[in-house]
Amino acid sequence: MDDKKSVGEYAASLVKDGDIVGLGTGSTTAFTIKELGRRIKEEEISIYGVPTSFQAKLLAIESKIPITTLDEHDIDIAIDGADEVNPDLYLLKGRGGALLQEKIIDYCAKRFIVVCEEKKLVQTLGKSFPAPVEVFPMAYRNVLDSLKAMGKPVLRIAEKKDGPVITDNGNFIIDLYTTINNPKSMEKDLNNIPGIFENGIFTCKCEVILMKNGKIEFIKSK
Repeated sequence: MDDKKSVGEYAASLVKDGDIVGLGTGSTTAFTIKELGRRIKEEEISIYGVPTSFQAKLLAIESKIPITTLDEHDIDIAIDGADEVNPDLYLLKGRGGALLQEKIIDYCAKRFIVVCEEKKLVQTLGKSFPAPVEVFPMAYRNVLDSLKAMGKPVLRIAEKKDGPVITDNGNFIIDLYTTINNPKSMEKDLNNIPGIFENGIFTCKCEVILMKNGKIEFIKSK
């Protein structure tokens, strides 16, 4: 938890007065959001946040961060987490179910910062987590059938309600258990299946911040 806090707070220090900030979803970015709230109060910086989920929005409101939208502003810097990061800094995201809004906001940002733990670094995406896809409910059965050629697809079932997980956008999540040898190609192939809104493979340029041997380490896309 200390590493997450250190990394999350360090990422918040990269935000400049006047920035429009994409606010990511997850346990590490929660520390970023809280630290941005502290900076607004104590350092009197002026920023606006664009949340990637209801969870991020509620925490931003609690932290007294003014909220805006993509309709009103471009994003200067987005700070978000990742479930896996490969050597090319391609990501697997979406374990929290916010992948659609995360991808829209993170891909729109002028600068995309990824905060994660060292254990999230993998040689090949799909090692520890499945690739999530957000699916229009009417199409889920057809999408499940289409995905069988790419791995083992499983409809994500909710833990504290009956039935499937429902995203912030009212859609289903299908988790595709597979080895992702070519992230750029698979990202496009998944989105070409009718009924899929977006998937959790992120191949845009990013910078990764993590804690290694007790020190903050910065890794940039080549």
